[in-house]
Amino acid sequence: MYSAAAAASAGPPRRDFISITLGLEEAVGVAGYNNSKAWRRRSCWRKWKQLSRLQRSVILFLFAFLAVCGVISYTNAGEVWKSIRNKSFDDQRTEQEIPRLKLANPAVIPAPLKAGANREDYPELSLQKPPKLPHVRRGPPNLQIKAPRRDMRLKSRHDTMRAVEELVEVDKVEKTEKSVISWRGAVIEPDRSTEPLSSKMIQAEKPSSVEAEDQKELVPINERQLAVIEAFRHAWKGYKDFAWGHDELKPLSKSYSEWFGLGLTLIDALDTMWILGLKEEFEEAREWVANDLVFDKNVDVNLFESTIRILGGLLSTYHLSGDSLFLEKAKDIGYRLMPAFMTPSKIPYSDVNIGRGTAHPPRWTSDSTVAEVTSIQLEFRELSRLTGDEKFKKAVDEVMKHVHTLSGKNDGLVPMFINTNSGQFTHLGVYTLGARADSYYEYLLKQWIQGGKKENELLEDYMRAIEGVKKHLLQRSEPKKLTFVGELAHGHFSAKMDHLVCFLPGTLALGAHNGLAADHMKLAEALIETCYQMYTQVETGLSPEIAHFNLHAQEGHKDVEIKPADRHNLLRPETVESLFYMYRFTGDKKYQDWGWEILQNFNRYTRVPTGGYTSINNVQNPSNPEPRDKMESFFLGETLKYMFLLFSDDIDLINLDKYIFNTEAHPLPIWVPA
Repeated sequence: MYSAAAAASAGPPRRDFISITLGLEEAVGVAGYNNSKAWRRRSCWRKWKQLSRLQRSVILFLFAFLAVCGVISYTNAGEVWKSIRNKSFDDQRTEQEIPRLKLANPAVIPAPLKAGANREDYPELSLQKPPKLPHVRRGPPNLQIKAPRRDMRLKSRHDTMRAVEELVEVDKVEKTEKSVISWRGAVIEPDRSTEPLSSKMIQAEKPSSVEAEDQKELVPINERQLAVIEAFRHAWKGYKDFAWGHDELKPLSKSYSEWFGLGLTLIDALDTMWILGLKEEFEEAREWVANDLVFDKNVDVNLFESTIRILGGLLSTYHLSGDSLFLEKAKDIGYRLMPAFMTPSKIPYSDVNIGRGTAHPPRWTSDSTVAEVTSIQLEFRELSRLTGDEKFKKAVDEVMKHVHTLSGKNDGLVPMFINTNSGQFTHLGVYTLGARADSYYEYLLKQWIQGGKKENELLEDYMRAIEGVKKHLLQRSEPKKLTFVGELAHGHFSAKMDHLVCFLPGTLALGAHNGLAADHMKLAEALIETCYQMYTQVETGLSPEIAHFNLHAQEGHKDVEIKPADRHNLLRPETVESLFYMYRFTGDKKYQDWGWEILQNFNRYTRVPTGGYTSINNVQNPSNPEPRDKMESFFLGETLKYMFLLFSDDIDLINLDKYIFNTEAHPLPIWVPA
């Protein structure tokens, strides 16, 4: 009863509260606002948001930069480690392969065809033809107008030359245990067999480098090439000792003779030394050119001879060595020869005074020979290409265009003389492929090739001339029925053939190689046999300057007859030149063997013990060939160069799809067709 009354009398009810105090750990767990990870993240984010936009951008950029650097460092470290592992593997593999392989990426060149062999039996043989590449237009390779850096090219060449010098003795070629270095710098072990190295081709895998164009196939220098190097060094010794800086050596009297006073032998031999790999000789000659060769002198020079020997030699050496010194000298002599073209007819005079800048014909006539005015084109055209000055090319092209239009030809055959005033042929009715006309025919073909096979007038004149030779000048001798090229004088045939005509087999072969008629090669094969017989039917094994052929069989008579006035030998190159072309295009080793015989006979009958070689007066007298005491500059510039190239099985040693030889054996580049 009490409870109800009490409650009623007490008024509104009272509310009670309980206070609870939590420990620190519990407070943190519930509130989360002190030093927890979540709180720290929220705190950092608040501070980041408080930064300005510029400050945040700078920080982000620094983080990105550090990340990129880290990735690059990791990549480089991986490449270094990979290369170290690969090098170790390659070294192990090399050690295993060295006993059986002496060359790194040696040439893969098939053996040349043997005499009488069927070409179909050698399907792998590709003579002087560039490899077929997909989607690549056929034609000569690209050539640089600017010279390569001299220091880069000379370094490897000089290493090459040093090794070759160590191999060659002064008087004989010895077999050696030392390594030979080829002209492109590859270390090659000498063959220990008695067979010439040229017949032993080394087989290996193709170079794996993608820069195959820069990879040079390596072919060893063989014993016959070393013999040529020894012959050159012997000739050079005589020139250096007794005729240094002069035109020609007189080896017997140990003196010299002057023609122009411009060091003809030295300049003619420059590119030969480069090709043979003779460092010391080349460097000495270069120093003379740099310091002593001066064209500003009061001297008359023959336009033709100075063009083919001096201008051609300097241009060739420039292309092979890349040394701009030779181009500058070539430009100097080129400009000094230009007054020769200042004639009423634009047919150049034969002689130029390179100091005074005047020109004139010979004292006894106003004529120039056809060969002289039409065999300077390769050199002047190339000079224009290198200098950008078209006046050189324009001058010589005008000569060829003028001769193309002249009357007085006989089925493409031209007379020997042309008048510088009237511009007309003179001494009509006499036709020869010998002296005074020979290189006209040679340069028709070579200009056509040099210019990219576009100048149809040149090809037309060449093809017509070869047909004229077949129609009027070809005959066969008795008893061996040798095909030879005679002369025609006012309708009368003369069975007389200059040794100079032996350029023709090589020229015919070159034309056939460049797509002309196949019967040109057949004629070349017949004519080179005749040129060889001009040597082998003579007592000394050396050809006379002029040979006469028997047209009728006579008992006790050979095909070749020699008159007393014609039995001298001047160390001429024409037969060896054609042997080189024939071997390069056919691979028939008999041509190398014929050239070897000729070299041995030069050594036997023309070599002078104290240095040099001499021309001789009598090729029919082995006991006394009557030395003439003169070494022509072309013996070093042409004869020995063609010998060396003939004995080589390296088709890239002056590749005939890239270079054309001038009539003094100086190689000039073939231009790229536009």
